[in-house]
Order: sequence, then C-alpha cells, then structure tokens
Amino acid sequence: MRRMSGDAPETKKRKKSKKGGPGADAGRVDGAGSTELPPLTAERVDWGDAIAREQVDRSAHAEWTAPPARQDPVAILKAESATRIASLVPIRHGRMLETPFTFFRGAAAIMAADLAPLPTSRLYAQSSGDAHLLNFGVFAAPDRRLVFDLNDFDQTLPAPIEWDLKRLAASCVIAARDVDASEDEARTVAHAAIEAYRVSMWRYASMRHLDVFYDRVEIDDELSLLSSRADKKTASRVRKDLAKAEGRTSLGSLEQFAERQPDGSFLLHESPPLVERLDAELSPEIRSLIADDFDHYTRTLDPEKATVMHRYRFQDAARKVVGVGSVGIEAYILLFAGDRDDDPLFLQLKEVRESVLAPYAGPSIYEHQGERVVRGQKLMQTSGDAFLGWLKHPTGDGPDYYMRQLRDKKGSIKIERITQDGLTLYAAECGAVLARAHARSGDSAQMAGYLGTGSEFADAVTEFAVAYADQNQADHEAFLQAEADGRIEVQRGL
Repeated sequence: MRRMSGDAPETKKRKKSKKGGPGADAGRVDGAGSTELPPLTAERVDWGDAIAREQVDRSAHAEWTAPPARQDPVAILKAESATRIASLVPIRHGRMLETPFTFFRGAAAIMAADLAPLPTSRLYAQSSGDAHLLNFGVFAAPDRRLVFDLNDFDQTLPAPIEWDLKRLAASCVIAARDVDASEDEARTVAHAAIEAYRVSMWRYASMRHLDVFYDRVEIDDELSLLSSRADKKTASRVRKDLAKAEGRTSLGSLEQFAERQPDGSFLLHESPPLVERLDAELSPEIRSLIADDFDHYTRTLDPEKATVMHRYRFQDAARKVVGVGSVGIEAYILLFAGDRDDDPLFLQLKEVRESVLAPYAGPSIYEHQGERVVRGQKLMQTSGDAFLGWLKHPTGDGPDYYMRQLRDKKGSIKIERITQDGLTLYAAECGAVLARAHARSGDSAQMAGYLGTGSEFADAVTEFAVAYADQNQADHEAFLQAEADGRIEVQRGL
C-alpha cells in the first residue's frame, strides 16, 4: 500500500466532556478512502490532542540547549568501548571520525542521554532507538518481493515516539549538510520526514487494525513514485542501487566470500582485520555455540523455517567488522551449505547488548537481549527475515546473540549520490515508514491527535534537529580533539 506526504486530513471539531475528556462525535479523515472515524477512534484522537493542549505542547519539542551538567560525549563513547573487542575499537573510532554523519551513526548512546530529560509526550510505541536515515533500506520479503523498511533494531525498545522522530530529523539535517546542502535545504529535508510521519499517522488512525498490520512499501511502487516525482539523476542512481540489492543473495555472495575446497566443502576468505576466519583452536567458544546451542536458535524460528534450517550443514565461520556503531562487538559470518554446490546460506551471528534507551525508558521485558531485538523487529516490520532468531552463549554467562540472514537482497540508497530534492523525497518515505512501524505497536489515534492537523509539530522538531546537528558537530570536533590529545586511539581507512 502506498503512503504519500502531503497535508494532514482535517477533523471535525469534537465536543469535550465537562471533565475535559474526549467527546463522542466522530471526526472525518480525508484521503485513504475518506473514512469516517469511529467513535472510539475519535475519543482516542481527542485524548492525544488533550496531551498537546494540557501537558506537553507540540512547540516544546523545539527545545535543545546543552545543559551545564551534560555528560561528556567522549566519556560516554569510551565507556561503551571499554567492553568491546580492544583491537577493533580504534577502527570504530576511525569510522566515526570520518564525517559528522558517521559520528552521529555511532553516537546513539550520546543522543539517548540527551533526549531523556527533554519534554515528552509520554506516547509510547516500539521504537527503533536508532532511526537515522541509513537504518532504512530494502530487503526481500518472504514472498521474494523487494520492500522498503527499517532494517536495524539493535537498540529497539518501547519509548516515547518523539525520540525516534528527533533522531531521524537530526540525521536529515546532518546528512544534508554532509552533501553540502544549504541550511534552508537541510531544514526542508528534516521537515519533510516529520510531516510525512504526521500525515501517515492520521492515515493509520483511520484504517482498520488489520490493514495497518499488512501495510508495507513495495519497491515497484516506490520506483513508480520516483519516476513521477524525482529528477532524472536521482531516479537513475536509485535504480542502480536497487539493481545491486537484487544481486545481494547467499548464492551471489558465495564467490565473493568463500572458496570451494578439494573435499567439496567451503572456506571463507580472510581480509584481516575486517574479516578473520575462526578455526576450532582459536575460537572454541563460537564453534561450541554453533555446535551445541544451535537447536536453541532453531527453536526460536517458526517450525517450518526450522525444518528448512536443519537441512543445511555448517561449513565455516569468520568474524566480520560491520557498520559504525557495531564495530567492536562480536559479529560473525556463518556459512552453511545444502546438498548442491549452488545452495549456500549465509547467516550473521551478532552479539547484542542492552539498548542505549534502557537507562531512560526502562529495561526490556525480555531478559535475553537477542529476544528483545527479534521481538521488537517483528513488531515494527511488516515483512521480516525468515531466519531471524536468538541464542545464548554456551557458557551461560557470556553475551546474548541474535541470528539473521547476512544478505537477502539487502541494500540501501546512497544518499550522498542523490540530489537535494531526491534526499527530501527519501526522508519523507523514511518518516512514513517510521509512522507505520510505530502504529503497529502504539495507539495511532492518540498519536495522530497529539501530532495535530497542522505543521506545528514538524516545525518544532525541525528546529530541534538543526540545533542538535550543531551539537553533533561540536561533539564530533570534541572527538577529533580527543584523538589529538591521545585520549582515544584511532585507526583510519578501514
């Protein structure tokens, strides 16, 4: 189903009870079938509006000034690094220092600490915890059609909806600045993302719960939209990025990542320090995890998917450095083979820790952090990875892990290669997808009522985003100074 940015639907005025609670008159939502809001939905819309009027005004979300007692951002990142693989931490620092945007990608813990004291709507939904522009992308749904959705959930946790929105909006401004957009253009990109979220949330408030549950963004629809609205340069580059995603499959990865041995088995290629094979002598714990606890993982899958998984034989494993924020935590490529030479399966085994939101939003209801990630991802995505599951370290006191496919037509839009108009369209689509993700677990009617029918909320969050982009710039410069002062070790170019 398509979602478009534009003006939010107007609602009829609803009478309030003497106590200030919601009235019973239904409002009308234009668009999405011009559906009449049922009375119960209209009541929830009123409650959301009451929060804005009586508790936390929408304009309050514009606020950002670093408090005098703000935590030292370098100290936060050093504390994170203290429990990571020591030899990889300098690589993480090097990747973060490339640009203000790469710094922002690795600084989710800093922003979580900054968001926590700010005024909050107290409207909770399952949140990404790290909803920046590059944590959206394409992948294959189980029916093999390409879809566009959120694709990173390491920090997922129920939290106030504006935390995700402010991280998304700030990433829009920072990304726009990184491609030399003007300040007005950067504001336009951020505003488009938040307005698309608001408009989409009104749409979801008017829809049946099952329709919200099944709603998804298919790439064929996106390409049609792109052809009609984007400039030729952006449309051409996006098509190329999506064509690359089509080839990113386990079979397509076999030649790139592995080599067939004389005995018919496969071994993964090495490229130290980014990809290092794990033999039984050097990595007995991971080998034990795969050998002894794999049944635990398959029990977290749906039975029919576990049946498929049991048909594959383990071949090899390698530690692979991935991303920016994840560098330094354990992440592994696992190669499995079916009965044919052209039937490989690549999985990623990834360590997962407590969400950066947990100190402020509260701990997860799931003791196992891998289960937290899997449950959160399934709540937020319409179409998920068929082999997404979790497993425990074999010693019982080691880290938690989750498992997913390494490549299943996964890809992302290279935002540095598209025009400012293209970036604005992309940001709006990310905002719309985030609205769908929140509507699946939160109360879409209350959220729509809080967001309102005008642009006040988007205006406020855009102001916050500009101010926080300045803060991120200052933090990036502080991190560069920490390198110069010898407070952190940095390895660049990897």
